[in-house]
Amino acid sequence: MLPENDAEFLVEKGYAYRVSVEGGVAHLVIASFPFPATYAPTTADLLIRLLPGYPGSQLDMFWTSPDVLLVAGGFPQACAHKETYLGKSWQRWSRHWQAPWRPGVDCLQTYIAAINHELAKGI
Repeated sequence: MLPENDAEFLVEKGYAYRVSVEGGVAHLVIASFPFPATYAPTTADLLIRLLPGYPGSQLDMFWTSPDVLLVAGGFPQACAHKETYLGKSWQRWSRHWQAPWRPGVDCLQTYIAAINHELAKGI
């Protein structure tokens, strides 16, 4: 279900993951994804939805379970909405990158780098 380069990247990084299909969409769940110290908890399951057409189509947003909050208090920016996937509630991180998706270049590796860049902002 995952392109070979994505599966190799996840294994290389040591991520424990699973892929499930629901409603025609592949759902990648990375267990115990690490978050910077500005968030609590410091690990959570990370969900990335791989819409039909991926890897040629852009990925958008990500989700966590359990909820991830700011250590200083409250939800991170644009993260208070919940959605249900795979039979459980997920916190939606409404993040939309402005850079155009580059088919054949962008993949899970570049997307997770963008997620980590966003998380480093601590907002």
